[in-house]
Amino acid sequence: MWSTRWASSCGTIGYVAPFAIPEVIRHANAFALGAQATHPGVKVKLIWTNSWFSPDKEKKAAESLHSSGACVIGQNVDSPAAGQYAQSAGIPWVGYDSNAKKFAPTSWLTAAVYNWGPYYLSRVKAAMAGTWKTGFYYGNLKDGFVGIAPYGPKVKAATKAAIAKKKADLISGKFYEFKGPLYDQSGKLKVPAGKSLTVNDLYAMNWLVKGVVGSPKG
Repeated sequence: MWSTRWASSCGTIGYVAPFAIPEVIRHANAFALGAQATHPGVKVKLIWTNSWFSPDKEKKAAESLHSSGACVIGQNVDSPAAGQYAQSAGIPWVGYDSNAKKFAPTSWLTAAVYNWGPYYLSRVKAAMAGTWKTGFYYGNLKDGFVGIAPYGPKVKAATKAAIAKKKADLISGKFYEFKGPLYDQSGKLKVPAGKSLTVNDLYAMNWLVKGVVGSPKG
């Protein structure tokens, strides 16, 4: 949502991604669906680095994406290299994992961030108390595990308000990004209208949504 104001002028967002695994494919799809919600027809072009942290590869990927028409850079990798390139090129940047505004003070928009602290603390306390058990945990906005980093100077008040509303709808269950109809890159219907992907579906996701340019196999 925060990226489409700029993407609307060129129609392409670049996305630097690490490995073609379900987790990252899911993130790329959610990113694309968010962009398309406010700017139908926008494309999200992927470049895979095959590394979680490789500043050189990430910078080269950002350069390549920009040279091929992307006017916004997003990422699912861990260094600020793509953002530093975005800053030098004067284009907006959506980071990942942390507040990295200091690396691109005027290009920075925001980022998805994760707060593992409460979960780790509860598990350690359970282990110390002898009550620890195996289990499955999928954090979300509602329990505070997932959040949004502070916004950069280019994000307008109206955009912040729209994001806040969408966040509230996600928490309440009024909105779910992986609800049909959803189509893959070839236009094949993957999720029928009225149906929603389950957590198990998300953990096995191996296809990219319509509008994403790139291979789901890396």
